[in-house]
Amino acid sequence: MPDEPFETGRLFTPRVDRYSQITFRTSRYSVPVRLIGKRVRVVLHASHLVFYDQNVKVARHERLIAKCGIRLELNHYLEALVRKPGAFPGATAPEQARSAGRFTPVHDAWWAAARKVHGGRDGTRALIEVLLLGRHIAHEHLVAGLAMALRAGALTAADAVALEARKAAQAEEEPAAIPTPRDPHPAVQSSATITPLHDEWRLAHLPPATRPLPSVAPYGQLLRRHRTSGGTHHEGEAQ
Repeated sequence: MPDEPFETGRLFTPRVDRYSQITFRTSRYSVPVRLIGKRVRVVLHASHLVFYDQNVKVARHERLIAKCGIRLELNHYLEALVRKPGAFPGATAPEQARSAGRFTPVHDAWWAAARKVHGGRDGTRALIEVLLLGRHIAHEHLVAGLAMALRAGALTAADAVALEARKAAQAEEEPAAIPTPRDPHPAVQSSATITPLHDEWRLAHLPPATRPLPSVAPYGQLLRRHRTSGGTHHEGEAQ
């Protein structure tokens, strides 16, 4: 067997049309808008297609079986939509993203609130700027950031959503606190001191204490000796 992986897909080099799409066997697939007018490499597999700009992977789509199908990814059109936000509401890509669960009800709620505050055009542009954050922030963290920003009324810019999304990511990365043991009788537990689990383990594994407890008896002897010698220091100044 060869040491290097063997490519089993078929290679094609179609050109990207003005809609940032590639027509392949009667179906259309989207690629990033920056590739309009360029030729890209398409590797056809049994169940999916992979698109390359030179040696860089730029898109992957599940293969459409039905004729004249269309599969668009919203992320491929964001640069164009941020310049023309009026085309967003009726576009096919947002509808497909909504059907796939990538454009959630939280997105819709934040978008509606932003349009109410800033108007249709500026509110939609703010939403597209938020969607651009999805290229650097995990989807679940971005949705959590949108929800928190919506509750706080932060609808002015994507920066607030990015801040809340990073908070959600940090909260997920922090280790969970070790739970304290629960007493089956809450009334008794309320007046007792609960020792954390790690302290119980540490105390159980320490060697027995053999050192005597401290005593203040030598200090009293020192004071009596000082009075006998006729010292002039006050008791509080004895060393």
